[in-house]
Amino acid sequence: MEFLRKHAALLIFGVIIAVGFYNIGFNAGEKSLSGVVIGLENKTEGEPVSVDFAPFWKAWNLIDEKYVPASTTAKVIGDQEKVWGAIQGLTSSLGDPYTVFFPPVESKLFESDIRGNFDGVGMEVVAKDGAITVIAPLKNSPASRAGILAGDRIIKINGKETSNRTSDDAVQLIRGPRGTNVTLTIFRNGIKEPFDIEVIRDIIDIPTAETKELPEGIFVIELYSFSAQAPNLFRAALREFIISGNDKLIIDLRGNPGGYLEAAIDMASWFLPSSAVVVKEDFGPSRNEKIYRSKGYDIFNDDLKLVILVDRGSASASEILAGALSEHGKAILVGDKTFGKGSVQELIDITPETSLKVTVARWLTPKGLSISQDGIEPEFLVKYTTADREAGKDPQLAKAIEILLK
Repeated sequence: MEFLRKHAALLIFGVIIAVGFYNIGFNAGEKSLSGVVIGLENKTEGEPVSVDFAPFWKAWNLIDEKYVPASTTAKVIGDQEKVWGAIQGLTSSLGDPYTVFFPPVESKLFESDIRGNFDGVGMEVVAKDGAITVIAPLKNSPASRAGILAGDRIIKINGKETSNRTSDDAVQLIRGPRGTNVTLTIFRNGIKEPFDIEVIRDIIDIPTAETKELPEGIFVIELYSFSAQAPNLFRAALREFIISGNDKLIIDLRGNPGGYLEAAIDMASWFLPSSAVVVKEDFGPSRNEKIYRSKGYDIFNDDLKLVILVDRGSASASEILAGALSEHGKAILVGDKTFGKGSVQELIDITPETSLKVTVARWLTPKGLSISQDGIEPEFLVKYTTADREAGKDPQLAKAIEILLK
């Protein structure tokens, strides 16, 4: 156990990890009620003095005066729905796929997603580069079982084009009751023609962690999400690693779309001394950056051999943990470049029934690398192709083992 510090037993067996606020791409803990603007009579409330709203109101009045639905069966849109649509247009003008307005129905769906109480196919998607792109399918989810891969671009959902849709629009089309099916038309790098994948929806149980032992003293912790339970489960996995007598560790973050910020900080704290920077929160020129530091559990010394596996499905909290341990020299990164989900969202009530998820900051690694802009580049870039999967090969894991055995 030469890789352990003297106080390791106390920390592994005696520490109770407390999980504080979380960030799963947004700061739900900072949710607050903003000024409510419901009726059109309040149209100038809070209006920026430097903006001419006359074109907007002229368009509004012309629509009221002249618009006739193209079909006699078209849904009649009321004034309040037009307001929601205008706010959605405002958010889409930013070109940020993570800043989204939720009208009443969508707001309820989003809140159910936060609670993890929903039926669906089990994958993270985002509108990126003009396409709905899969961040990662969850392990053993319907999407994973159907063959969806990180980086797949969904160009149609049940025959409907996705090129002009937000990620939340796409999610609403994809999700549905357990047992029903959805057909996704996929464009995948390396395959010339798009193809269809049918996915049967089911109840989504988000997995967190699994462990396994490999020959020659190698222990693997597969981490699938940074859920509220993840810190305790990771602690238990580290305890299992120590008890096993193995001296080489692989943390597999491939296909991990992230989750709680606090979980990533807590996990990094097992490897970093007190006050070491884990991640920086950059608010732009309007506010000073916020620095999140290690809690200093720091139970391993420099003799620990550690490799972290990442790929294009590793996002958000995964990138924070991998970036911190790599830049502090605690781990070697192997695999593919990470997704690049390095922004922070805050969820704010607009009215009691509607909400706005707005990007308020960017994540930076300890050395100042913008995760959103660049993702995390592993020291050893190793591709994992469809042919590898079909042949039952894992070249990324093989490279990690090779490094640990040197």
